[in-house]
Amino acid sequence: MTRAIISFDTELSAGLHRRGASARANFESSVLGRCRDGDFGIHFQMDMLDRFGLKGVYFVDPMPALVHGPAIIDAIVGPILARGHEVQLHLHTEWLEFARFNPVGKLRGRNIGDFPFAAQKKLIALARDILTGAGAPRPTAFRAGNFGANDDTLRALAALGFRFDSSFNAAWQGLGCDITLDPANLGMRVHHGICEVPVSGLRDRANSFRPAQLCAMSEEEMRDALDHSAASGAIQFSAFSHSFELLSRDRQVPNGLAIARMEALCRAVADDPRVSSGGFATLPAPPTRPGRIPAAAPKPLRTLRRVAEQTVGHIAHEIRYVRDVVALTINSSRWGKVLCGVILAVA
Repeated sequence: MTRAIISFDTELSAGLHRRGASARANFESSVLGRCRDGDFGIHFQMDMLDRFGLKGVYFVDPMPALVHGPAIIDAIVGPILARGHEVQLHLHTEWLEFARFNPVGKLRGRNIGDFPFAAQKKLIALARDILTGAGAPRPTAFRAGNFGANDDTLRALAALGFRFDSSFNAAWQGLGCDITLDPANLGMRVHHGICEVPVSGLRDRANSFRPAQLCAMSEEEMRDALDHSAASGAIQFSAFSHSFELLSRDRQVPNGLAIARMEALCRAVADDPRVSSGGFATLPAPPTRPGRIPAAAPKPLRTLRRVAEQTVGHIAHEIRYVRDVVALTINSSRWGKVLCGVILAVA
């Protein structure tokens, strides 16, 4: 059977921290997905997974512990394990900018792949130890923040005893993801001593890869990508989201479109007899010579339907988001205030 791995990158926002958000506010927004209508983060996601009898994978980033202390990671890991879902390792190196202690000296970087091999190995080991210190089982799988891994990342993971990496996203290749694999092959295979589990997806245009992400794919595209993986005999179908992705971009209201897409994905996995649900802890290794799994071919009408759906589904959220950005720019800019004065004078 094809293993459906539904994963969530679970992280505090370094951007919110940079803008002055408190640890509590960041945790509530980024992890709990809290907005005026309730919580739509990890607990909401686990409720939906449980309703369909599915197991989720939460890639938890422990790096905020370098700024806020380990208790904030305990508060993330505990509820996930208590609900029977899987915790694996995520890592955003942006937090080194704010850390009280930098384990790699003066080195900084947006992505783990920006660091030399020895520093990568040290950072991954530290993050692993923080995660296990929060009560998580020793992680067997890793995903780089921003998918920003390279071949040295895989070598470091192999040296540290990890079995799987899931940092290869063909949509990000050359944009931070520098793992040297064929982006047209979505099958699991061993690379530099570790089994790479690529993000699944399909072609939405001739040379354009659409990853299996809730905010990126329509319900139709996600079902087609899942069906293609199962029909191709793929070991895995790897879909991902974030702990905050069921909120609007400004995180003020729930994103009904993303919620509907997650429910549709869960239903498709639960209803397909060719597909099982699970994580990395029991994921079988690929054969010595794994078959090639190409991405599903593009269907122009399907892509057009998704574009129309996203335009309609996001318009209310995005209009408010753009309006707020414009208002902030005008009110914080000297020339913006001058422009407003001119408009008022003319009026």
